[in-house]
Amino acid sequence: MRDKADYARKGIARGRSVVVLQYVDGILFVAPNPSRALHKISEIYDRIGFAAVGRYNEFEELRLAGIRYADINGYTYDRSDVTGRGLANLYASNLGRIFTESIKSLEVEVVVAEVGDTREGDAIYRLTFDGSVFDEHGFAAMGGQAEAVAGRLKEHYRESMTLAEALEVALTALTEPGGERPPVAQLEVAVLDRKREHRKFQRLTGARLERLLAGAAKPAAEPETPREEPPASETPLSAGPSDTPPPTGPEGDVDDGSSPL
Repeated sequence: MRDKADYARKGIARGRSVVVLQYVDGILFVAPNPSRALHKISEIYDRIGFAAVGRYNEFEELRLAGIRYADINGYTYDRSDVTGRGLANLYASNLGRIFTESIKSLEVEVVVAEVGDTREGDAIYRLTFDGSVFDEHGFAAMGGQAEAVAGRLKEHYRESMTLAEALEVALTALTEPGGERPPVAQLEVAVLDRKREHRKFQRLTGARLERLLAGAAKPAAEPETPREEPPASETPLSAGPSDTPPPTGPEGDVDDGSSPL
């Protein structure tokens, strides 16, 4: 058991870290991923997202099994009966059985996230290779240097962040101190947005992702200092008589705009 656990941990640590965190309107997924064909972040059902790190062929089988489970239960019963907790329990059972009975454990770590109608209804479940389930609050990190990434997340994370702020926090956590951030073309970013109708999952790519990154990096503008108006008591209500003669026009010809400058 110990050898299998060490083998799985080493395999997972070779993968690039994935970050999942809540923001004011839903749940954000961020992962460095140079591949455009092999996704680490995917949709399972209307309100449920999936993120994984490790061996692609192994967590892809888990993803497809989750989609089949969600489709069958949603069709047989009701769409509201498909929940992130039920999917997490399914994955935990399969991962635990494989770890116990098979010669080789799966080299994967998985996050199942479900967005609710309110922030209190959001759920993030992290599952390890041996079937252990962790109910995370606010954020989760897995793969690569997960402990260091989670430490940076804990330092910068705060509740009710905007999407741009949450993206900035995620990239800060994924970047080693003094290191360079991955380019936009090598980022895989998606959200579960509670404000969207029906399907909540959406990938963020191209110009929209670049605008979010630019908005997060732009410093906040300094508030303008209001002009001080004189007290009402000091402002004359009407002009009184004065010894100063009224202003007159300048001497000489009047400039009618036809003269060259």
